[in-house]
Amino acid sequence: MISIHRNSNSRMLCPVAHRAASANTRAGWPRRSLTALLCGAVLVASACTSRVSRTIDASGTAAVSASDARFRYEGRIDRAEPASPALIWQASRVSIDFEGTQLAVSFGKASGQNFFDLHVDDDVQVIEVKEGANATIAYASPLSAGRHHLELFKRSEANAGVARFAGIEIGKGKQVWASAAPSYAWRFEFFGDSITVGACNEDGEADQWETRRTHNNANSWATFTAQAFQADWRNIAVSGMGITMGYVPVLAGEVWDRMYPSATSEKADLTAWQPDVVFVNFGENDTSFSHRNGMPFPPSFTDGYVSLVQGIRRAYPQAKIVLLRGGMGGGAEDLNLRAAWEAAVTKLEAGDPAISHYVFKHWSALHPRVADDHAMADELVAWLRGQIFMMKSPRS
Repeated sequence: MISIHRNSNSRMLCPVAHRAASANTRAGWPRRSLTALLCGAVLVASACTSRVSRTIDASGTAAVSASDARFRYEGRIDRAEPASPALIWQASRVSIDFEGTQLAVSFGKASGQNFFDLHVDDDVQVIEVKEGANATIAYASPLSAGRHHLELFKRSEANAGVARFAGIEIGKGKQVWASAAPSYAWRFEFFGDSITVGACNEDGEADQWETRRTHNNANSWATFTAQAFQADWRNIAVSGMGITMGYVPVLAGEVWDRMYPSATSEKADLTAWQPDVVFVNFGENDTSFSHRNGMPFPPSFTDGYVSLVQGIRRAYPQAKIVLLRGGMGGGAEDLNLRAAWEAAVTKLEAGDPAISHYVFKHWSALHPRVADDHAMADELVAWLRGQIFMMKSPRS
């Protein structure tokens, strides 16, 4: 079952929903584990009534399978089943051009919560793909005759849910075309936690985890940064994840090179897409989790961080690597995290001239909201424009 919501800034409320406790620690995390909240969120989503604005007469349509070569796929996407590729990571994108006044988007099996921005020409609608299988939804706005451009953007994070894309339906006798190839100047890859995901960035005064509709990766600092440089990009980040500990049962070193956000997932083919610049932003959950549980800051953080970055370097021998710190209170306030991170940076930069670092000046007590994401991106973009390695695009 799928719902379409026209206004991406409005919040979806379900009258049967039981609101989870949302008291925040100084790092802005809810008291429940993310796993428990996700399970609750799935129940809430399945209890809400779907809203469909428009339907298509199936007898007058033609299906375009997800395996059609004219679809453009961007992101770390599991395409082992070509007719139903799994859209896993946030910022995964699917695009195609089509003809006519009819459009519906089809999905296969979906688990957890999945939210997408559906772009058709200049219009954007939010699609919620609820847990289940084999759902098709009509595009909710009238379409003129002629050629249109479609892009599906996964705005919710991989750890919240995965949906299999099945293709589109258009009017019988109408055509589809491969979209014009984007003129990318760079390839960026972002590794991080909820700050990099864009978690809670469209929430109100408090962070909430019941629905991931307001966790919009399209409005994250990472996406803004990539767009500023006309970069193709990947976002491999998991809310609650740390280097040595965190709020989810996986660590950064266990999933950064996996197809799915699981330590037991198959590894992704990292040779198929090599980034020019890699951004790494971890530490918030190591300090938040240890502080909340009355534990000392993990002494293995520095070694774990160094090991992670060295693994990234082996996978991407030509990439520039930018080590980041910040976005939330832990990076600003915890002297133990600062010292451990600086020790890791010193060691890594001493052995690799293609590694540099940047500390965000803009911080948030809770998770960054969209305005905070803009501020973070603006300062990072300004810093990047002053770096020698960003003076000339390797793809120009």
